[in-house]
Amino acid sequence: MTYVITQPCIDVKDGACQVACPVECIYEGGRMMYIQPSECIACGLCLSVCPVDAIFEDRDIPVDRRHFISANKEFFEDAVTGWGQPGGAGPKYRSEMDHPLVTSFQGGEH
Repeated sequence: MTYVITQPCIDVKDGACQVACPVECIYEGGRMMYIQPSECIACGLCLSVCPVDAIFEDRDIPVDRRHFISANKEFFEDAVTGWGQPGGAGPKYRSEMDHPLVTSFQGGEH
């Protein structure tokens, strides 16, 4: 199990989730935050502080947001940032790039 950030975070990036995360597995993209799934310990602290209810356990994501499971994972792969498992968010791991799903978001539902 891991947590996943979904559509309500786009163009919000409040950052409370990143501050609350004890393992620093939440990274900042251009338009939203992303959880590195291999680094997430599923503690739920991020979920408890998200002001826009954008974070879900992967098994509890609404059907219309399930595509964000792959968007969070793929953000760290070569096609987007190439970071893999950076081992902790920080200034070195901030990007103006986003997963193509997020880049193409125009508002409303995907």
